Amino acid sequence: MARTVDPEKHAARRLQIIDAGLTCFAAHGYDGATTALICREAGIGSGTFFHYFPTKADLLLATLELGTRETEEWFATRKGRPDAAEVLREYVAHVAADATDPRVPGFVRAVGAVMTEPRIAEALAADERTLRAGLLPWVRKAQSAGRVRTDLSAARLTDWLMLLLDGFLGRLAGGDAFTAKRESRTLLDAVERLLAP
Repeated sequence: MARTVDPEKHAARRLQIIDAGLTCFAAHGYDGATTALICREAGIGSGTFFHYFPTKADLLLATLELGTRETEEWFATRKGRPDAAEVLREYVAHVAADATDPRVPGFVRAVGAVMTEPRIAEALAADERTLRAGLLPWVRKAQSAGRVRTDLSAARLTDWLMLLLDGFLGRLAGGDAFTAKRESRTLLDAVERLLAP
């Protein structure tokens, strides 16, 4: 007789392994984050790990895909909001707050080391498409309301917002002197200046 699986327990264990993987990728890089280290961090055996993720690459993909889903959900919960410019500001503040997780710089470095692997590259491209699809309608709405600059097309302004966010995260991965906690206010200021009508 087949074992029944409790979907909530299954999802919780999967998230536990993803969180442990995030910690190990951040601390040891992609190559150094062995499945043994990830299992130890998660408090599980290797059989449990491989039940959820066939390979370490699958775990990294699941981590990236989770981030993409969280971005989709973030924008979906703002649907119908009247002040599009405020939604844009809130998203930047959300990214800055998430970036204060001390694991973010190491995780960005770990992903950067394998970003040319085809499946990783596709996951990153999907994440970029999701972010663009989330930002662009709000930029258009804010432009229509006269709340942000209109001398750039909505697509170009979205590109520049994404560039600032990508650059911020990339710079965090560059060294200890540039921290999200210290630099978030400057990021928000840069976005305000970029968006200003």
